[in-house]
Amino acid sequence: MIELPALVTLLTVLLLFGTMFVTGKARGRYDIKAPAISGHPGFERAYRVQMNTIENTVMFLPVLWLAATHGFGGLWAGVAGLVWLVGRSWYALAYLNDPTSRGGGFVVSMLGWAALVVMAGIGVVRAMMIG
Repeated sequence: MIELPALVTLLTVLLLFGTMFVTGKARGRYDIKAPAISGHPGFERAYRVQMNTIENTVMFLPVLWLAATHGFGGLWAGVAGLVWLVGRSWYALAYLNDPTSRGGGFVVSMLGWAALVVMAGIGVVRAMMIG
């Protein structure tokens, strides 16, 4: 069931594109000239959502694929990946509207990520012991 992690990867790319699009739109709306990254709270929220999503994706994608290929298989890795994706989407929308409300999405995404880390860790150690 390696297709589910592949779908999650594609959806993650779309989430990254969405955060980039929102940031670019906010840059125009609030007249923030590049390379500035501050100036209006609406732009700064969009920019932080984009950067936080990129930062989390760097940690997420490797463990998604390690869990899928060495851990508990594509189905469970994909489900945990979907949890991460839902959490990150919730986080992004909440942060854009009210930064103080982003906690729930953060927790959900971290639970999905932590599950992947555990699956990947067990799988890699098991593969090292067998192989």
